[in-house]
Amino acid sequence: MMLANILQSLSGTINNIFLGQLIGVHALAAASAFFPLMLFLISFVMGLGSGASVLIGQAYGAKNHDRVLAVAGTTLSVGLIGGLLVAVFGGSFAAALLRALATPADIIEDATAYSRIMLVAMPGFFLFMLFTAIMRGVSDMVTPLKALVVSTLVSIVLTPALIRGWGGLPQLGVTSAACAFVVSFTVTLLWLGLYMRHKGHALAPNAELLRHMRIEPKILLAVLRIGVPTALQMVIMSLAEVALLSMVNGFGSGATAAYGAGNQVLGYVQFPAMSIAIAASILGAQAIGAGHSERLGAITRAGILINFAVTGSLLLLCYLFSRSIVGMFTSNIEVIEITQRMLHIVLWSTLIFGCSAVVSGVMRSSGTVLMPTVLSISAIALVEVPVAWFLSHRIGLDGVWIAYPVTFLAMLLFQSTYYRLVWRGKKIQRLI
Repeated sequence: MMLANILQSLSGTINNIFLGQLIGVHALAAASAFFPLMLFLISFVMGLGSGASVLIGQAYGAKNHDRVLAVAGTTLSVGLIGGLLVAVFGGSFAAALLRALATPADIIEDATAYSRIMLVAMPGFFLFMLFTAIMRGVSDMVTPLKALVVSTLVSIVLTPALIRGWGGLPQLGVTSAACAFVVSFTVTLLWLGLYMRHKGHALAPNAELLRHMRIEPKILLAVLRIGVPTALQMVIMSLAEVALLSMVNGFGSGATAAYGAGNQVLGYVQFPAMSIAIAASILGAQAIGAGHSERLGAITRAGILINFAVTGSLLLLCYLFSRSIVGMFTSNIEVIEITQRMLHIVLWSTLIFGCSAVVSGVMRSSGTVLMPTVLSISAIALVEVPVAWFLSHRIGLDGVWIAYPVTFLAMLLFQSTYYRLVWRGKKIQRLI
């Protein structure tokens, strides 16, 4: 799962490197301006996938194959409909959305062209994301990894080809990365369908799954019971990122480019922590489905210890080689200095973020989602945004960066207190 999550971000990172190095800082900033919108959309998909993976994990633990397919069919149907709505409305209002984010005037045109392509492609991307999420519910971590290898390879070859116009291809400038993104997951979806059918996968897109491609109200409600709070938490996080990016934009396009490069690096440090939390959630769901809820405490402890070992090791490497890492995105000295400063302030707190994610992930496996979500939203809304706003007006751009570790500390305090004092005393049972 760690490898898969890293690969999922790798194509975006490499695309940003191509944009920054082959075109320039303005191209990197234009792509970075879309980041909060992308995070907002991914929030919806990951929330849906999170709810589905818990239900599929419990059904899989109970050895109920028909229920596994029913949850998968309902989830994919809802995701496809949601993607179509985003394509229609998002593609039409891309420019207005970016203007609302206070996107700098010198990059608004390129940012709009980039965003419009990404938004129109969301139906296919949603299906791709949901397929990889639901496969994890049946303990298949390898097929999503293979799919992401295919996607990444296509993207890293096609992006520079479209920037430079290799082989007679058109030179598409900033939109090269967006077009490569669309082609990469389209090719991967086709490959994934053929591969799963060939292997006789439990979730292969065959006649049996197609019969379940409908929305069953009872299952949808169960998925939404977990998925909506999870998605809402991520939406609030993305809205907070929108607010923070608006503050960063006020310091110029160099700061915007640094924000995009810095978040790419932070993503790689956070992905292992997120992977451990997702694994803990899936293992917890399967334990509950198999009638072994007494294992949940051990799963929580193991997740936290692994987070310290893996995330802590990555943090050390990032601190040691931060300048070299940032230099891959751009040669602009100002942007490198701003990004390095951001990383030095924020990186260490991803360890705290990982512990909080594991605790909330295990609680989510039992269907306890609402209160952990409320606690996370409280940390974001009542701590992150106010702290960023207050400190940015007192000490400048560093104030925005300081808001991240303050928020992660608050989140861990809230989640661990609820876990110890309330959740551990609850009776755990299957959801469907």
